[in-house]
Amino acid sequence: MFRSLIGLLLILLLLAAGDYVLWNWAEQQLLYGYAAWIAGSRVQGWTVSSSEPVTGGWPMEARLTVGDLFLSGGQAEIPGGLVWSADRVQIAVNFLHPRQLSISAEGMQRLRVANLQDIPYTADVMHLLLPLQTGVPTRSAALHAINLRAGLPAGGFTVGTMDLHLDWVPAAQQGEAAVTANLQVEDVGLSSARTWPLGPRIASLSAEAALNGPLPFVPGLAARAAAWRDAGGSLQVRRFSLQWGQLGLSASATVALDDQLQPMGAGTARMVGQSEALDSLAANGAIDASAATAGKAVLALIAHTPEGGGPPQVEVPITLQNRTLSMGRIPLAKLPELIFPAAP
Repeated sequence: MFRSLIGLLLILLLLAAGDYVLWNWAEQQLLYGYAAWIAGSRVQGWTVSSSEPVTGGWPMEARLTVGDLFLSGGQAEIPGGLVWSADRVQIAVNFLHPRQLSISAEGMQRLRVANLQDIPYTADVMHLLLPLQTGVPTRSAALHAINLRAGLPAGGFTVGTMDLHLDWVPAAQQGEAAVTANLQVEDVGLSSARTWPLGPRIASLSAEAALNGPLPFVPGLAARAAAWRDAGGSLQVRRFSLQWGQLGLSASATVALDDQLQPMGAGTARMVGQSEALDSLAANGAIDASAATAGKAVLALIAHTPEGGGPPQVEVPITLQNRTLSMGRIPLAKLPELIFPAAP
């Protein structure tokens, strides 16, 4: 019995020693990878700063904790660039899932895209998963957030859960998806500082879209957009759905760029709860009561009951041409001009 206990103890000690060696190696790989990412980002024109990484996580994972991470740049791709910061970021590889890199942002974070206002936000969970494969660049990412809370001067908003999955193939040819995105958002609370036409809560929003290639790598956004258009590039919205108040909306569309580098496209929209939505728009002052009554009368003429039953729904074509978004033959909105800055 005593010899068995000694043998078991030796086995446990060997396992612990092996795990520590593995952990130490993994930590060194994380430190090297983090330093290489900073150096590569700076070569590409990004500004990156942070506190010195602190290692940890033994025995089940290798983890770096980085404080005051700041990232700024991307002017070549985004007019005005992008700025992001976080109080703290944890970068980890769990030994139970060694082919997956987890990046968790914690505390207060700030995001600014182009020349828009800063968006300060925080979340109970905000983490990014990246697949790891030796010798193969990352080609996908999954972002997961729980209880996201953001503040803006015009009023904040909250998001119960958000999941975004991205896949990209830089060498995609014409007709192939260069970037594919899947988004699922649940329980969006809108700012109480203003009245929303369909109510202060969006129950759900989801979308699936593909940016079809090829993606040209030429200087200047205008030249890049023109080359993408000329090569047959398009944005395919495979699926979009929204449940906001009484309105249920789903749509699909294909969008490209015209000869003036402005979006153009066509698709189909399907609505349920349209009469109740018009009543809500009138009650919240978005339209007057007579317009709501007329709208309900028109929609009632084209509504139909789906096969298998269910509430009446309306299906109409949507078009975008000359910066005008139309539903059927009815113009809905004039979009602002999309301006691509020339190469510096």
